[in-house]
Amino acid sequence: MIDLNGKRALVTGGSRGIGAAIALALADNGADVAFTYQNSVEKAEAVAKSIEKTGRRAVAIQADSTDPEAISRSVNDAVSTLGGLDILVNSAAIGHAGMIADLDLHDYQAVMDINVRAPVFFAKAVIPHLAGGGRIITIGSALGERVPFTGITPYAMSKAALTSFTRGLSRELGPMGITVNLVQPGATNTDANPADGETADFQRSLTSLGRYAEPREIANAVVFLASPAASMITGATLTVDGGAIA
Repeated sequence: MIDLNGKRALVTGGSRGIGAAIALALADNGADVAFTYQNSVEKAEAVAKSIEKTGRRAVAIQADSTDPEAISRSVNDAVSTLGGLDILVNSAAIGHAGMIADLDLHDYQAVMDINVRAPVFFAKAVIPHLAGGGRIITIGSALGERVPFTGITPYAMSKAALTSFTRGLSRELGPMGITVNLVQPGATNTDANPADGETADFQRSLTSLGRYAEPREIANAVVFLASPAASMITGATLTVDGGAIA
């Protein structure tokens, strides 16, 4: 077990999938956890209860990641309830499948707002509350480095942008003792991309291990980067994709 006792974390998009696994893994390792969600009230309540069963504090905050005011409010709520913040995990994300020739402007803007703009503004809101030893960890995608099939270009673009965001912000916050890192999952068994889905066999075939990741395996990478063991790692990308971009 990694010791995160006394740490306070905010996880965006924490009511399901990878975000929920991250929230629970941080709590399992001793952190109090606030997390945002947009629509999944019942799932958010279930995650909060699971966190509380570990003996840690849980705060579920309904927030629209496309709304900068909601982002600022959710950070303030987390700080007020937990008494501060030490860790931000940008996990909220969406994707719209389709070809560029058929791209809908609204769908494109939503992907960029949630996948790119929201991490930037969550970081902006959290930075004043972080001290030395603080952590900002963003969930990208292996598709930000390699696009092995069609129909995902805007999503891949949005995830590629997070590499520069991570590197640049690590330069800004390094003098304060705050680290900034990126975790890039590959195919992961979630509601959005189930391991028994239509394209699952193809996605498995791209990996060296021949299987999907489970959300907890992505969460384990986040817990490591959030811990004192990763104190010299910043501006880095940790790819957890079973070798898909090897």
